[in-house]
Amino acid sequence: MKGYFGIGVQGVNKGANVGALMRTAHAFGASFVFTVDAQIRKKDVRAADTAGTAESVPFYKFDTVEALNLPADCSLVGIEITEDAVELPTFRHPRCAAYVLGAERLGLSEAMIARCDHVVQIPTKFSTNLAVAGALVMYDRLLTHGRFPKRPLMPGGPTEKQAPHVHGAPVIRSQRKRPGKAG
Repeated sequence: MKGYFGIGVQGVNKGANVGALMRTAHAFGASFVFTVDAQIRKKDVRAADTAGTAESVPFYKFDTVEALNLPADCSLVGIEITEDAVELPTFRHPRCAAYVLGAERLGLSEAMIARCDHVVQIPTKFSTNLAVAGALVMYDRLLTHGRFPKRPLMPGGPTEKQAPHVHGAPVIRSQRKRPGKAG
């Protein structure tokens, strides 16, 4: 898979939820995790994050939405139930993304939503636990960016293996014919 992703939370006060999200992010190969304006105890995070994510994945703590600092090529994707949010099964994940979830019952702040490049919602009857919502988003990203064989028409696993990726010939940009130039 090309690209990277990170995942974080805003305004949470339940360290167990953050720990569970961090552990899941580590399992799905997140490049970083972060919090914005979080009021959590490290002890509660460690109790739920049995994989010790903080020792293996960069962790960033931001005090405000304005302080949130992401790489230049990173799209911020809010996970929130709003009228204009894109439903997750129809969303094309950016190659480089940071996903952010809000505190349960409060959701993302208006300032955070305004900062997002995309807002996505999970099509459920009501909101789910923060860590569960994060896991669903990361799993969907894996399905859409990963290389898996096509699903079979009948129940069960694939009957054919995924064809290996074939690289094309190298492209040397300096030798390309440029529009408007004689070559």
